[in-house]
Amino acid sequence: MIAVAIGGAAGSVARYGVASIVQRQAPTIFPLATFLVNVAGAFVLGVLVGRLTGNAPSIEGARLLLATGFCGGFTTFSAFSYETIVLARDSRMAVGVLYVAATLVLCVGAAALGVSVAR
Repeated sequence: MIAVAIGGAAGSVARYGVASIVQRQAPTIFPLATFLVNVAGAFVLGVLVGRLTGNAPSIEGARLLLATGFCGGFTTFSAFSYETIVLARDSRMAVGVLYVAATLVLCVGAAALGVSVAR
């Protein structure tokens, strides 16, 4: 649990930092910061799972720290969900549909690429 907590704290701080930078550098109606964090988190999780799966039990701590903790704290699916609702509520359905579709396609693709890179 300590490894998950430490990783989660680090992931949350990293997410905040990335979101702050992206929002300052590229203000847009599209939730770009959350989108980029989710795609990057999917890729990192793919790399970690690809590298850590099937290895010795001694790797379990690293998996808990990095995959469960860091990636769990870094990615922002709850923010993604809320931002999608806000886009729909604000009658920006086209942007909302683009956001959902792009997030799903690119995050799954990023995770697959991450696993491939790790191997």
